[in-house]
Amino acid sequence: LALVDDSEVKAALLAFPLIETYALEAKPPHDLTVRIVERTPIGVIESGAGYTLVDAAGVALSTTEQVPDGQPILHVEGGPGSDVFEAAGLVIRSLPDDLRAQLTEVTAGTLDDVTLKLSTGLTVVWGSSEDSVLKSVTLSSVLVAKPDARSIDVSSPQVPVVG
Repeated sequence: LALVDDSEVKAALLAFPLIETYALEAKPPHDLTVRIVERTPIGVIESGAGYTLVDAAGVALSTTEQVPDGQPILHVEGGPGSDVFEAAGLVIRSLPDDLRAQLTEVTAGTLDDVTLKLSTGLTVVWGSSEDSVLKSVTLSSVLVAKPDARSIDVSSPQVPVVG
C-alpha cells in the first residue's frame, strides 16, 4: 500500500469517461478498494457525427449512428455545459423510472421552459427545474386521474393544467 500513488490511480481512471467519481479506501496491510460511481446517461444530442449519449453534466459517453433505445433526444439551447442544459438534466433525473422510460424528447430554450414528450404522445410542460420532485408527484397523480390527457402543464405543481 505504501507504493500506491493516488495521483497515478487518478491518472489511470481519467481514461474512462464513464466514471463519474471514485474513492480509494486503504486497508492495511495490503488491501486497496476502489469504489466507482458510473455516469448515468440522460439522453442524446443529435449532431453531424450522429447521436451522442450524454450525462447530466453534459459529458459525452458515446456516439452512435442511431438513437440508442430508451434514450430521449435533447434539444437544449446552449448545449452541454449551459445553465439550460443543467436545468433539463435536473428535470430528467427527477422523473420516476416509469415516466423516464417513456421519455422520447426534451426541449428547453431557457431555464424556465423545459418541455417533455412521452412515447404515448403526451406533452408535459415542466417549466423550470424548481420543485421538480413535487412536479413529478403531481404529474404521476394527474396521469392516474386523467390517463387520456394529451398535454399536462405542471409548471405550477399545485395547480396543474390538463389538456
